[in-house]
Amino acid sequence: MGLAKRIIPCLDIKDGTTVKGTNFVNLRQAGDPVALGKAYSDAGADELVYLDITASHEGRKTFTDMVTRVATEVNIPFTVGGGVNELKDVERLLHAGADKVSVNSAALRHPSLIDDITRHFGSQVCVCAIDAKYENGEWTCYVNGGRLATDRGLFEWAKEVADRGAGEILFTSMNHDGVKQGFALEALATLHDLLPIPVIASGGAGNMTHFRDAFIKGKADAALAASVFHFGEIPIPELKKYLQGEGIKTRL
Repeated sequence: MGLAKRIIPCLDIKDGTTVKGTNFVNLRQAGDPVALGKAYSDAGADELVYLDITASHEGRKTFTDMVTRVATEVNIPFTVGGGVNELKDVERLLHAGADKVSVNSAALRHPSLIDDITRHFGSQVCVCAIDAKYENGEWTCYVNGGRLATDRGLFEWAKEVADRGAGEILFTSMNHDGVKQGFALEALATLHDLLPIPVIASGGAGNMTHFRDAFIKGKADAALAASVFHFGEIPIPELKKYLQGEGIKTRL
């Protein structure tokens, strides 16, 4: 059956609290990030992702303090991202207790950042997040938390990311984000076939069948979600049992 598929709650952090929106806007509060992380760890989540979605320079110290508190409470691997622009940002977050660091906008602007991170800290530390929107028949990559389109296409950028040594890709479909109608399955399957590294599916989870489809039809290695976990719509233990029943290997 191969490697177990991973279930990853994502916690978007703004001003020290967890928030969740739809299509990257209309944020609402979802709770304390440390308490939520511990609850997910206890419930059987495989990993966590924390994203400082505003990543203002002033907020970085607050975020770093939160990472330290998470590391003391959570016993599963967690990735942190938001405002990671240079090696000293990576070093700061790893020193605070993170297992992996996610890069997005800075990597698109300065692709050599991926090479630098993997050379200094190893491929396993570097998660490259890609926010892309399907428009006019193609997938376009966005930066600045989904605010600004680039001239890079999803698939060619993902290939370059892998070639530069990133350990895995976290692909979020902006079209699907928060609308709970399922993941971007065709794009996920294309990424899987194109890349030699794991792909994390993000954007669109609304029910358990969406996770099943992400793994079977989208061929994803992991599936990430936020609101369905934050607001108690899908309990992680039940999700994993359901997936096992569908023939998908998970860690129970």
